[in-house]
Amino acid sequence: MPHIPSRHLAEGPRVGIRHFTYEDGAEFTARARESKDLHHPWLFPPDSAQAYEAYAGRLIEDRTKAGFLVCEKDPDPASGDAPGSSIAGFVNINNIVEGGFLSGALGYGAFAHAAGRGLMREGLDLVVRYAFGPMRLHRLEINVQPGNAASIALARSCGFHLEGFSPRMLYLDGAWRDHQRWAITAETVTSG
Repeated sequence: MPHIPSRHLAEGPRVGIRHFTYEDGAEFTARARESKDLHHPWLFPPDSAQAYEAYAGRLIEDRTKAGFLVCEKDPDPASGDAPGSSIAGFVNINNIVEGGFLSGALGYGAFAHAAGRGLMREGLDLVVRYAFGPMRLHRLEINVQPGNAASIALARSCGFHLEGFSPRMLYLDGAWRDHQRWAITAETVTSG
């Protein structure tokens, strides 16, 4: 049987990560619409073709951003998804700074069909290792609203450490929201 190369940049036992493409729009927006209750009030991923095209375009074309889709390698056969085609969630690295800082700010979200199954933990670990490996970043930061227990648990489980609190940091869902700052450095990952 011939070897078929993976589309993934990195793989774990159950998921692989790859960059966003414009062709992912239909599945991504369908998953976002299915996940509105899970995401509200923390996250508002694009749920229409036009919104996805603008969103993905920024991640694809802007050098200060990198977007990764977390794809389940062997989805549940009952889901009807083809193997390797199910988007479980996404992790974006925004505000990438080069030079002496070599850092980026992470944002992420799981889709409802994948929530609570450990897929995002595996995917976030892969993105962190990719960021500290091929991307050559030194520091990653996650800003999380204090009430978002699931997101805080994910950050903590992936080795991020609480560094501080930023009052009224981001404008989300009609108001300025407080955030906790969680961070990890390359040394933490390579030494741990």
